[in-house]
Amino acid sequence: MNIFVAKLNFDTQESDLQYAFEEFGEVSSAKIIFDRETGRSKGFGFVEMPNDEEALAAINELNDTELDGRTIVVKKAEPRENRGGGGFRGGNNRGGGGGGYRRY
Repeated sequence: MNIFVAKLNFDTQESDLQYAFEEFGEVSSAKIIFDRETGRSKGFGFVEMPNDEEALAAINELNDTELDGRTIVVKKAEPRENRGGGGFRGGNNRGGGGGGYRRY
């Protein structure tokens, strides 16, 4: 199961995240998302746990707890297409450009 972790301390390392979740079972990966331009943490990341029962236990136990001095939010990650609020991500349906005249 892919788990979303938000409100992370900007100094939290991926190893810290992995260690916190390993208390509940096997962690196949722990990744913190960084800003490409600044190299600074964006304050959120993802943890992948292969066992769904262990993952749900981690979510229930770690949500609204403190990690590195910050109260974190932990929940099941949603696939990109299911997240709300994003911008338009489709093809350009504006129609073609065209001739040098206007039709009225």
